[in-house]
Amino acid sequence: MRDRDGFDDDRAPARRRRAPIAVAAVIGAVAIATLTLASCGDRGLQFWRQDAGGGAANACPRPAAFTGAEFNAQETSLRALRRAAFRGDFFAQLELGSRYAALKATDKNIEDPIESSVWLALALANDEGYAPINRVDRGGFGAWRPLSRYDDCRAWERHNVYQRLNRQLSQMTRTEQEAVRDRVIYVLSTQDAKGYRALARLHDSLYGPFGEPQDNREGREAWGNDRNNGGPDRDARALHAATTLFQRNDVDAYLYNYLAVQTGDVGAYVLLKDFERSSPSRGRYAAFVEAKARQWVPPFEFYPNTAPASGVPFSDESRPRGDAYEYALSRMSELPFVHVGRALRYLGVTETVPTRPEALSKRQIETLEAMLGHPMESRLSYLERVRAVQLAAVNGSSEAQLVLAVMYAEGIGVPTDYARAFHWFEEAARQGSPEAKFAMSTYFALGVSGVADQDKAAAVAVRIDSALAGFGPSASRLQAVLAQVSRSQRR
Repeated sequence: MRDRDGFDDDRAPARRRRAPIAVAAVIGAVAIATLTLASCGDRGLQFWRQDAGGGAANACPRPAAFTGAEFNAQETSLRALRRAAFRGDFFAQLELGSRYAALKATDKNIEDPIESSVWLALALANDEGYAPINRVDRGGFGAWRPLSRYDDCRAWERHNVYQRLNRQLSQMTRTEQEAVRDRVIYVLSTQDAKGYRALARLHDSLYGPFGEPQDNREGREAWGNDRNNGGPDRDARALHAATTLFQRNDVDAYLYNYLAVQTGDVGAYVLLKDFERSSPSRGRYAAFVEAKARQWVPPFEFYPNTAPASGVPFSDESRPRGDAYEYALSRMSELPFVHVGRALRYLGVTETVPTRPEALSKRQIETLEAMLGHPMESRLSYLERVRAVQLAAVNGSSEAQLVLAVMYAEGIGVPTDYARAFHWFEEAARQGSPEAKFAMSTYFALGVSGVADQDKAAAVAVRIDSALAGFGPSASRLQAVLAQVSRSQRR
């Protein structure tokens, strides 16, 4: 008995020595697990602080809000945000999404779920929101990849945006969802190669729901953490409305990559070749996509000016980009001002047709600027002249549609674009414009860069239509043809 007691007494000091070691090991394991949670980014778990303020501590810091108590202050702040958002500023897009969702009581007058969803979708598609800032492979213990605070707060912002966008889209009709999609496509098309590359990723099944890498945490959450990108076995937690806004297909992904190359961007060409090599079937679409690209036009002439109930217009803050745009805009002086004057009369800005800019009053110019959501400068710029013609055209003026078609055909005010020219000739012809029909007959007679295939029979039919409507050149051309036919019959 004494021997056993003596043995137990001998082991007691050993147990006492091992106890601190065990405690230290447990503390060390907990510390490692905590650091791992705090350090892992898109490739692993993410640690977000929970707070009573609904996540305010996790949000990225914002500059002081522009919104004031006065209407003009609110409109000014929206213009400033839209200007930055059109140029791809991630945080301006987030802020616009919040403003139009009316998360604050002061924004109730501008509440618009469609417009909110547009800017939330653009924020998700913006690589400024998910491109890592401070991801470094330090090696050891699983090669931790610590994030900067900036990376972490952007991930939290995107997590929230996915949830909000899904809720808003779930409450919309299909037509409203299509309006969101068309506006996103338009805005990205104004950002040249970068925007077209983003559109390509949105349609490419090798990327996440909004063009992020497939291993992006927020993208995987939106898919329901399922790797099959929306297959029948998707997780019930998947954000279906958000992840199906853009349908995946190789043709559209190829098309937007091709359009990016057409802007002259060298990097886009490299990405296009990578796209062609990424799948054996993708290279087969080259000829088809090239023909489709020649006929592609963005969904809108400029951002939809739909006079929202708030009275604060959705201003189009895209600006001429590059030498081609600047040169085309400088040629606006070649367009007789009477055509702009007719557009202004159609829009109700003037009662008569002004034939020169000096004939417009300060009030009339400011009326147009207010319609466009431009600053009240009381000076009719070349861009505002273009917008006046475009606004009249999209609102149904056959005269403005014809003028806009000629502007695109000649590169006056807007860069030369035969696809858009043909589109507006068609719109004017549908309304019975004989001049537009005559122009279309020329397209069909010659065949223009794949925009309108050469079709002699269609050319003759359209030209006869134009002549019967009384258009002089068509009528004289038709008389000449008929005279030749008569001479050949007499022989």
